[in-house]
Amino acid sequence: MSTIPREKIRELALQLHKKYSGKIEVLNKVPLRTADDLSLAYTPGVAEACNEIFAHKELGYDYTSKANLIAIVTDGSRVLGLGNIGPAGLPVMEGKAVLFKMFGGVDAFPICLGTQDQDQIVQAVEWLAPSFGGINLEDIDAPKCFYVHEKLMAKLDIPVFHDDQQGTAVVTAAGLINALKVVGKKMGQCQVSMVGAGAAGLATCKLLMEMGVKGRNIFLVDSRGILYDGRGNMDPWKERLAKVTNKEKRTGGIAESMKGTDVVIALSKPGPGVITKEMVQGMASNPVVFALANPTPEIWPEDAKAAGAKVVATGRSDFPNQVNNQLGFPAIFRGVLDVRAKTINTEMQVAAAKAIAKVAERKGLNEGYIIPLATDVSVVPKEAAAVAKAAMDTGVARIKVDPKEIAKRAAKWVKTSRRKHEKLWRAGLTLPP
Repeated sequence: MSTIPREKIRELALQLHKKYSGKIEVLNKVPLRTADDLSLAYTPGVAEACNEIFAHKELGYDYTSKANLIAIVTDGSRVLGLGNIGPAGLPVMEGKAVLFKMFGGVDAFPICLGTQDQDQIVQAVEWLAPSFGGINLEDIDAPKCFYVHEKLMAKLDIPVFHDDQQGTAVVTAAGLINALKVVGKKMGQCQVSMVGAGAAGLATCKLLMEMGVKGRNIFLVDSRGILYDGRGNMDPWKERLAKVTNKEKRTGGIAESMKGTDVVIALSKPGPGVITKEMVQGMASNPVVFALANPTPEIWPEDAKAAGAKVVATGRSDFPNQVNNQLGFPAIFRGVLDVRAKTINTEMQVAAAKAIAKVAERKGLNEGYIIPLATDVSVVPKEAAAVAKAAMDTGVARIKVDPKEIAKRAAKWVKTSRRKHEKLWRAGLTLPP
């Protein structure tokens, strides 16, 4: 939990970014001390690696950095609650790269595109793809993000992951698995209100249905009200879900969607007041409330508790049960890269969610602990191994690796990354010359 006073965040954050001129750099893996070193790393030796890759494309994973390198790509159209700030979102992408390295040992390169046209984004990523082992889409507004993700999934033979969709869905599902255990309810029997039908909300809805929540028992709400088949004023992605959710064709807004439900998952606009005490009081007994908007949840945890909520989760680190994507994307890509997967499918996402949930369960569940802390690196080996196994089981892995070996490697990747950076920091070698 951060100890920095809220009023000091701006000043200290700007000082840090200016001091280091950003948060990442590129370091060489190989020595360049002699003429022989240069001959092997560059000309003439480098031509041999190029020829091998030209003859056998898959050798790119053996002879280049792409086996552990992903691109973080954004158009900056929906950044962190800052809105459409375009390339000014680069500090966020750099921050994401830091998290990939420190919590997964994954090398990630931030790329802010100079376009917000969906087809140009697809084309740009397609052009960049040969240099990377995977693509992480970030902070692209809906419904454009759905189009871009689906197009790239179809076009590329490397995994394309949209963290605002799949990452949020995985970690939310992990928290819900354990929240339902705490309150003694089951996925297949509970009713769920989903407040917010953007990228995160729609992806979470789809994943929960894959994990056993019945579509007819889900009530999705957007700014115009509850979704139902034939409502109108919906993009194609909402229409797809409207056909399989809310079979009773419930109408109205947030209050009506929550009435009698066991769970509310809010991924909407920052509150408080988006969800009220009265809405929580109208839910079923021992309700679960996930108020995940940042920086301010749709309802304050203490208000949700006072209204009868049994388990409350937010997206903030200063309350219990933080649902943080950091528990998902680094480990997911760790597992994906280690088996050279071609995609990240639903089975891999389910495996990730269950692995995260299991780590918390083993430590002992209670109302204030349903999900591991965002800084808990013990999650990484287990989640990476689960994702890798699911990739192999579903036939999307290029190579076969024992999941136990994946877990060992993942732990080593994280440990090595942290030790390496600690040595650089202590030696003062991360500062500009």
